[in-house]
Amino acid sequence: MNYTWKKFGVLAAAVLCACETPQPPPSRPVTYQDVSSVGKVAGVGVESQDIVTVSDVMVRDLLADPEVMKMPRVPRIIIDAEYLKNDSTQRLNKNLIVDRLRINLQRASRGKLSFLSRESAAMVNAERELKREGVTDAGTTGLTKAQAGADYRLIGHISTLDSRSTSTGTVERYTQLSFELIDLETGVSLWANQYEMKKGGLDDAVYR
Repeated sequence: MNYTWKKFGVLAAAVLCACETPQPPPSRPVTYQDVSSVGKVAGVGVESQDIVTVSDVMVRDLLADPEVMKMPRVPRIIIDAEYLKNDSTQRLNKNLIVDRLRINLQRASRGKLSFLSRESAAMVNAERELKREGVTDAGTTGLTKAQAGADYRLIGHISTLDSRSTSTGTVERYTQLSFELIDLETGVSLWANQYEMKKGGLDDAVYR
C-alpha cells in the first residue's frame, strides 16, 4: 500500500510540473533616449540622430541662401515626401525627414518663407465648396479665386551602396541624401545640398 501511494505521489508531482506555466524573463524598464545620439539598438542605416542632423543642416543652409531668403515676395514652397525617392536598401518613413525639415524651416524663417500643403488639397476644396454653396459663411479671411499656387517644391533622393565581408560578416553602408528646390514654373534648380554618411559593423538591427 505504501508503495502504491508513493507511486501515486510521484505521478501527481510529475503532472503538476508539466502543467506549470513557464515564467517570462524579467522585463527591463523603458528609458527615454536623446534623439540626436546613437541609441542602444544601432545599425548601419539611417537612424534618429541622422534625421536630426540632416534636417538641421538643410535648415541652416536654406536660411543662409540669399537667392531663397531675399526674394522680393515671400516664396511659396511645397515640402513633402511626394518627390523624395527612396532608392536605398533600407525601409524608411520619408515623412520623418521632410516633416522635421518643413516645421523647423517654418519656425526659423519667421514668415520669410510660406509653405503649402498639397496633401490637404482635397480637404481645402471641400471646405471651399461649402462656403460657395452657402452651407457655411465665408469665414474671417475672405474668399479667393483658387487655392494658392506654389513657386518651388523640394525633391530628393535617398541612395545607398552596401558591402559585406563574407568571412567576418561585417557590413558597410554608404548613404547619400540629396535635396533640390525646383522652380515650378521654369524647372530651374534654385538650391541644392546633400548629406552623406558611411557606417560599418556587425549589423543586426532591423528597421521598420
